[in-house]
Amino acid sequence: MSQVSASQIAVTALAALDKKLDVTANNIANVNTDEFKKSRAVFQTEEVPGVSVTIERVDTPGTENLDGVESSNVDLAEEIVDLITTQHSYTANVKVIETAGKMQKTLIDILA
Repeated sequence: MSQVSASQIAVTALAALDKKLDVTANNIANVNTDEFKKSRAVFQTEEVPGVSVTIERVDTPGTENLDGVESSNVDLAEEIVDLITTQHSYTANVKVIETAGKMQKTLIDILA
């Protein structure tokens, strides 16, 4: 794999992670919304180097309130864990881009 393609893959991963953050933020914002169904970002690798994301609704039932209305199926602890893992993934992909850039600069310096 060339360093350019590593950077391209990391850039597509960052875009996918941004979508995942949007989904997680929406889930957290609706944690107390009755009958709300959470969504999940599902990543797929592409033939063209990169990552794409699909948003899927999770139809598991929430708990029933005292007045008989179903609460949201959002687990706040799970969403916080998603935020933390997304942050680490984002940081790792930024490091890939930085490292690829440094390697390209070193190669240019050697060839110059």
